[in-house]
Amino acid sequence: MNADQNDENAQTYNTVGAHRDLIHCVAFDPHGRRMASCASDMTMAIWDRMPNGQWRRSAHWKCHGGAVWRVIWAHAEFGQIVATCSYDRTIVVWEEQIVRSDKDLKPKESQWIRRTIIGDHRTDVTDICFSPRHLGLMMASCNALGAVRIYEAPDIVDASRWNLIHELQAFHTRCGCVAWSLSRMHRPLIAVGSDEKKAEGTERLVIYENVDGLRKWQRIHTFKFDLPCPVTDL
Repeated sequence: MNADQNDENAQTYNTVGAHRDLIHCVAFDPHGRRMASCASDMTMAIWDRMPNGQWRRSAHWKCHGGAVWRVIWAHAEFGQIVATCSYDRTIVVWEEQIVRSDKDLKPKESQWIRRTIIGDHRTDVTDICFSPRHLGLMMASCNALGAVRIYEAPDIVDASRWNLIHELQAFHTRCGCVAWSLSRMHRPLIAVGSDEKKAEGTERLVIYENVDGLRKWQRIHTFKFDLPCPVTDL
């Protein structure tokens, strides 16, 4: 099948009523059966894939007080958990909860519960990323002041408690993206990119390696670009 045939088979889904402004992020769950989306209208939506291949919006709500930059899924073994970050300087962790109807006479419904708000960033939170599952339930975040913060849920069955365990100053300019290495064969790695548009000849990409059993992160590589090329994703 060539590219033209792929385009002919592609289907566009109507998102009217879900988002009324620029959509910044769309993320599949680990099994590819659900999607989450977020937008500048301060909302996020959950989409479920139906047996016939169609996508149905199952939830939609206001989740922040500013534009929502990123939405991510935790691994399914931790439950149906998503996290969002926003221009309002916060990270919010959400968990799906099944609601049983009276006497179970009606179909069971689900709702998304806000488990916690992480509000210790002093500026715009630009990206978040869950760690690979073999490291537990951890999350890295970055902000517009160049800082990276790493959080851990001490109890993987309780998504309401998150401890700040590390803070790194990756750049003196804006951070735009952060990502974990998924490899089990090496020490944990985190990459951070700067999407600062004006600075030239400055650090654009930094890689940190964990040493001493997650108690310390060490900068091991730094990349500079001669041109002002923002790094927007990793």
